[in-house]
Amino acid sequence: MNYDEHALTLECQGDALVGVLAVPERTRHVGVLIIVGGPQYRVGSHRQFLLLARALAKEGIPTFRFDYRGMGDGGGELRSFEDIGPDIAAAIAAFQTRCPEVSRIVLWGLCDGASAVLLYWHASRDPRVAGMVLLNPWVRSDAGMAKTHLKYYYGQHLLDKEFWIRLLLGNLNVVVAFRTFVGNLMLAGTTGRRNPTAEAIDFQDRMAEGLRSFRGSVLLILSGRDLTAKEFLEYTQSNPHWAGLLERTDIVRHDLPEADHTFSLASWSREVEASTLHWLEQRFA
Repeated sequence: MNYDEHALTLECQGDALVGVLAVPERTRHVGVLIIVGGPQYRVGSHRQFLLLARALAKEGIPTFRFDYRGMGDGGGELRSFEDIGPDIAAAIAAFQTRCPEVSRIVLWGLCDGASAVLLYWHASRDPRVAGMVLLNPWVRSDAGMAKTHLKYYYGQHLLDKEFWIRLLLGNLNVVVAFRTFVGNLMLAGTTGRRNPTAEAIDFQDRMAEGLRSFRGSVLLILSGRDLTAKEFLEYTQSNPHWAGLLERTDIVRHDLPEADHTFSLASWSREVEASTLHWLEQRFA
C-alpha cells in the first residue's frame, strides 16, 4: 500500500519536538507511536524505527516516531526515561490531530523506551492507549546487573580451565576480570535489600503496577543474546511485584534466541516487524 511521510513539529511544555508521521492511503483505526529508547533519536539504531514505521504503513497502519525533549531534534533539556510522560502525551495528541481516524494508540518501545511506556500508563491511565509492544525492557539496578553478569558471563569463564591458568600466571586482564567478578558477587548479594520506605517509588515497581493495571493487549519481544533482556527475566522471576504478570493470557511473548539488544541484523529487524504486524492483525483486526 502507498503511504506518505510528513515531518511534524509539536509543543511540549514550551519546548518544540520533531517527529515523522507515516500515513497510508487507507488508514486503519489503530496507530503505532514509537517511543525512542536513549540515547538515540527517531531513526533508531540501524535505522530500525524508520524501517518499522514504513513497514507498518505499507500494511495500512499509521505510525509516528518522534524525538522527546533533549534528544535528537527535540528542544529543551535532556531528561530521563522516567520523565517523558508529557512528551508521550503531546505526541499522542499530535498524532490524532493529524490522523483523526486513529482512535486507538499502540505504544511501541525498545529498552528504556519500553520502560517509559509502562511508566506512562502507570502515571496517566490514558484511555487512548489500547496496546503496548515492549522490547527488552530496562529494569537496570546495580545489584540486578551484577547478578545477571554472574550467571550469564562469569559463569561461563569460571568453568574454563584456561581462565584459571591465566589467573594463576598473573594475566592482568584476567586478574581485573576476577576482581570485577568478586565485586559483582558481593553486589549481587544486596538484591532485595532495598529500604522498604523507598520500595514503592522504584521505577521497576511502577512498571510492574502499570502492567498489572493495563487491560489492553501487550506484545513482549525479547532478545536471547542481550543482558538487558536477561536481567529483565531474572528480575521479574524473583521480584514479588512482578509475580505472575508475564503469564497473563493477554501478554504475547516472542523470543529471538540469537538476536542482540538492538536487533542489528536485517533478519532480526524484519522478524520484529513481522511479529509486530502479526500481533496487530490478531488483536486489532
